[in-house]
Amino acid sequence: MHLTSDTHFSHANIIRYCDRPFSDLTVMNERLVDAWNDRVRPDDEIWHLGDVAMGRIEESLLIIRRLHGRKFLVPGNHDRCWPGHKKVGDWPEKYTAAGFTLLPRTTTLTLAGREVLLCHFPYRGDSRDVDRYREERPADEGRWLLHGHVHERWRQRGRQINVGVDVWDYAPVSLETIEGVIRSGKADLDRSGNPAPACDADTPETGTRDQGGSSGRSSSRVSGQ
Repeated sequence: MHLTSDTHFSHANIIRYCDRPFSDLTVMNERLVDAWNDRVRPDDEIWHLGDVAMGRIEESLLIIRRLHGRKFLVPGNHDRCWPGHKKVGDWPEKYTAAGFTLLPRTTTLTLAGREVLLCHFPYRGDSRDVDRYREERPADEGRWLLHGHVHERWRQRGRQINVGVDVWDYAPVSLETIEGVIRSGKADLDRSGNPAPACDADTPETGTRDQGGSSGRSSSRVSGQ
């Protein structure tokens, strides 16, 4: 199993916004596809934690059909299938047709022997200097959280682990790698995985609660939150 987030296929400006090392949009899209397929086998399960693609979405979603794996999507704010998107309409069906199984905005997995939250949004922190979408963020009740949204800002902040491509060499990250991070304990790591100064505003504290609705998908390993 693998996890990823914030691919932003066909989003030209993301190269500049996040200092991605690609000369143009075509190069970025091809590099992301190749890196995905190098790590994910056709029968592997992969969870994408939101912000799949931008640009002309009908065209961008065609890229998804080239990607290996059984693909599950926890939608992010830039995904038109996200329930909070102003253009949601019939887009959930289009994302499903592209190859995704859509999941709730917040859900859970059991990793490293504990229940872990998954959401596009972290408890705290943002790709900008002000936290947006506060009402969409899960309540911090002391659990580890896998997320995206913050792009290159950090790989880990306390119990928050960013699975976005900008901090994992523009590729999905394996379940085993994430379990290793959890077992290593709380830390503050920059985009390269090096120790970073702690940021109180971004480091969640047990018992701190934000508003955030959730619903579920249940199995022996997965449950909604």
